[in-house]
Amino acid sequence: MRFINVGFGNLVSVGRIISVVSPGAAPIKRIISEAKVNNTAIDATCGRKTKSVIIMDTDHVILSSLQAETIANRIKHDEEN
Repeated sequence: MRFINVGFGNLVSVGRIISVVSPGAAPIKRIISEAKVNNTAIDATCGRKTKSVIIMDTDHVILSSLQAETIANRIKHDEEN
C-alpha cells in the first residue's frame, strides 16, 4: 500500500483515490456539504484554505490545502519510483 502526503503530514492511500479536483465548482461544493452531513468529510487543511478535494473510493472526501496539480505530481512521482 502506497501513501502520499496531502499536506501537514497527512497521508492518503494512493490506490483508493478516485479523483483530485478543485473545490470551486458548485457540484464539488455539494459533494463537500453532503460529506459533512454524512460524517465522511476529512479536513486535512489544518485551518488553511481548501485548494483541492480528494474523492476516495470509500465515499470519503478529503479536503487539502495543496493545489490539485501538486497532489497529482506527487502521485505521478510516486508511481515512477
